[in-house]
Amino acid sequence: MFVPTFFAMPLFDELTCRIALTCTHGVGPVIARKLLALMGSAEAIFADRSVLARNVEGISDKLLNAFYAPELITQAQGIATWVREHCIDTYYVDDPRYPALLGQCADAPSLLYYKGKADLMQRSHILSVVGTRSVTAYGRDCCHRIIQDLAKALPDLVIVSGLAYGVDVEAHSCALSAGLDTIAVLAHGLDRIYPHVHRRIAAQIVGQGGLLTEYPCGTNPDRYNFVARNRIIAGLSHATLVIESSSKGGSLITARLANEYDRETLAIPGRISDRQSAGCNKLIASSEATCVNGAEDILDYLNWGEGGKSGEEEEIFRDLPTNPDGAKIVDCLLRKGPMHIDQLGAILNLSAAQLLNTLFELEFEGYVNSLPGGIYDLR
Repeated sequence: MFVPTFFAMPLFDELTCRIALTCTHGVGPVIARKLLALMGSAEAIFADRSVLARNVEGISDKLLNAFYAPELITQAQGIATWVREHCIDTYYVDDPRYPALLGQCADAPSLLYYKGKADLMQRSHILSVVGTRSVTAYGRDCCHRIIQDLAKALPDLVIVSGLAYGVDVEAHSCALSAGLDTIAVLAHGLDRIYPHVHRRIAAQIVGQGGLLTEYPCGTNPDRYNFVARNRIIAGLSHATLVIESSSKGGSLITARLANEYDRETLAIPGRISDRQSAGCNKLIASSEATCVNGAEDILDYLNWGEGGKSGEEEEIFRDLPTNPDGAKIVDCLLRKGPMHIDQLGAILNLSAAQLLNTLFELEFEGYVNSLPGGIYDLR
């Protein structure tokens, strides 16, 4: 069969190519990351069909044709134009700016769209709050009381949820009232808000937090997007708190994902006769979630007591390492919290050998902890 030879295509900018990659049918986040690792950039993926075929063993003609369909780049160019016109921030999965905790997840989106305050997703205290859409007075009271109390202990806390009815919007509202930053993870593009009645609070969130999605403008919400959205809510945070959930509630999916990502999962218990607490009680009974009764339990369990390290402790840490590279690492962890070794190296511009040797020294001397998944944090 004759294959047209008008490829190699002209080079497009990296943003357009990143968007095109995520819009290619049959390419999910895992495949996208593998392709980026093999080719080095999204531009390289779309630059030359023959080079892509040569470098990606076993790639099908169907996928190659999908990559080089003219309408794909046209679509991506339109989205890129909208992103620039509306001052949307974009985060690439292999970029040091990408949310550190989410980047640890194998199925993390290869591209994120964000509108709001910068650097919230690198904070040291990020808590996802999820639950039923049919929240009860008990659930609202728990949400309000816990978030208010957490705000007093942790003014840098970021509350993450999904802007849905019920517990989600309650969590965002409580965070805003308490003066906390909050991130709403959406199951659609940033050019729309669902449900529509939450447009006002969404505007408030942009000013005191941010709206985050993996979906480009023009994407409508559907049930599959909501399930996929849950993995971002779970992966973005240090812990997930389930306020209320029925025995088959969607928030149980988020709790399961949090466990799969080796994150802490917490749940508020309820009476055995309460249908909207059945899911939480089930999580607790099966040891899939830790039972918490208030903010104090959460602070103690996550070792977030006293708002983390005091200013005095931070000064002590800053003075400790005499090795300049060690001092850089400690300062970076103080400012940004737990971080993957690759991100540390990229941010500090240290070679792999320098980084490994210095981290070994810091761990041996008691300054840092090595955590599963290549994560490092201050001891």
